[in-house]
Amino acid sequence: MDAKVHIIGVGSDGLGGLTGKPRELIQTADLLLGSEQTLSLIPEPEAERLPIGANLPEVVQTLETHLGKKRMVVVASGDPLFYGVARYLCDKLGKERFEVWPHVSSMQLAFARVKESWEEAYLTNLATHSLESVLDRIRTADTVGIFTSEDDNPATIARQLLARGLDYFRAFVCENIGAPDERVTQGELHEIQGMDFDALNVMILKRKPDRPDQQRSPHLFRRFGNPDDVFIQSRPKSGLITQAEVRALALAQLDVQPGSVVWDIGAGSGAVAIEAAQLATGGMVYAIELDVADYHLIVANAQTFGVKNLTAVHGMAPAVFAGLPSPDAVFVGGIRQEAARLLEAAFKAMRPGGRLVVNIASLEGLGAVYHALKEIASPVQAMLVNIARGTEQLETLRFEALNPTFLLTAIKPPAKK
Repeated sequence: MDAKVHIIGVGSDGLGGLTGKPRELIQTADLLLGSEQTLSLIPEPEAERLPIGANLPEVVQTLETHLGKKRMVVVASGDPLFYGVARYLCDKLGKERFEVWPHVSSMQLAFARVKESWEEAYLTNLATHSLESVLDRIRTADTVGIFTSEDDNPATIARQLLARGLDYFRAFVCENIGAPDERVTQGELHEIQGMDFDALNVMILKRKPDRPDQQRSPHLFRRFGNPDDVFIQSRPKSGLITQAEVRALALAQLDVQPGSVVWDIGAGSGAVAIEAAQLATGGMVYAIELDVADYHLIVANAQTFGVKNLTAVHGMAPAVFAGLPSPDAVFVGGIRQEAARLLEAAFKAMRPGGRLVVNIASLEGLGAVYHALKEIASPVQAMLVNIARGTEQLETLRFEALNPTFLLTAIKPPAKK
C-alpha cells in the first residue's frame, strides 16, 4: 500500500490530458479528493470521492486517518502548489507525506494565450486575498495576473480600479482556458466593467507605456499611519516609503505638537512630512528633498491631502538649513552619506528640547548613525521595529513580515534657566 498521498494537477480535459504515472495513480485510487468541479472532470474510476470545499479540516482528518490504509489521490486544477490546496495540506500534515504531480497552471496558459511574459508579473488570487489588500501591488506593477473570484470578478475589478484612478492598464480576460468554449477578451477597463464572464477565468493587466503611478483616491484620511498606497510614489523606488506602522512610531517619537515646526530631511514622497503637518495644525513642516522628481511628488501628495502648512524644499541638506526657521522636531529618513555632518547641523539648528529621529534600514547605516549621534547627544534611544501584517490564505491566518528597520532618537537638552 502506498504510504504517500498523491496530489495531481489536471487540466480542463481531465484524465484524457494525463499520461503515465499520474493517470495510473488516479485509476487505481481508493479515495479521490478534490473540488466538485475538478472531480467532475474525472468521471472514472469508480473510487470513493470526497469533495473539497470549506471542509478543509475534515479533509486533513480523513487523509491522516487513512494514510497507509487506502490509496488516496487529491486532484487539483493546474499546478497544485500554485495557489492550490497542496501548500495547505503539506503545512498541516508534513511535506514528507505527499507527492505532487503538477499540470500546466491556468495562469501560465492565460499568459501564453495573450503572449506576455509572466517572469516579473505580480500574481495574486482574490479567493484568498481581498482586492483592497493587493491594490498597492497592482498600482505599481507593469504586469498583473489575477485569479478572480465570485465577488471580485473582472467587471468588478475593472470598476474598482477605475474608481481609484488606476486607468492605465489594458485588460485581458481568459475564460475556460483549455476547454472547447475557451475565450480571450481584451479591452480597456471601461469596456471590461460592463461585460459578463464565465466564473472560470484569469484576468491579466498590462500597464500602458509611460503611465505614472497614481495614488488611491482619497476617502477619509487618517491623521497619521495612513496606508502606504495613499501616497504617490516614484518608480522604481516604490516600496521605499516609510511604512505606515514605522511612520506612526516615528511621529510619536518626534512628539509633534499643534504649534511645532518640523523638518523632514530626505522626505521622498513626503509621507512623514504630510502626517506631521496634520498633527502640527498651527505649526509648519518643511519637507527637504534633493531629488527633483520626489520634490514634485511631495507637492502632489500635499495637494491630495489638502495640507496648507507644508513647504517642499528642493535642495541639499545641510546647505538649505540656513533659510529655514529653527525646528522643534527633525525626522531624517533619507540619510546616505556624510551622516555625521548632516546630523550635527540638524541637531545644532533645533530649538532646546527638540527631538531628532532617524530611520535607518541597514545594519551598516545603524552603526554609522548611532556613533554619529553619540558624539552630539546622550543618551541615544535605539528601537528595532519588526512588523508583520496578517493575511488569510486558504482559511488560515498567516503573517507577512516587512523589512525590519531602526529608529534612533536624540533629545536636545532644554535651555538653562
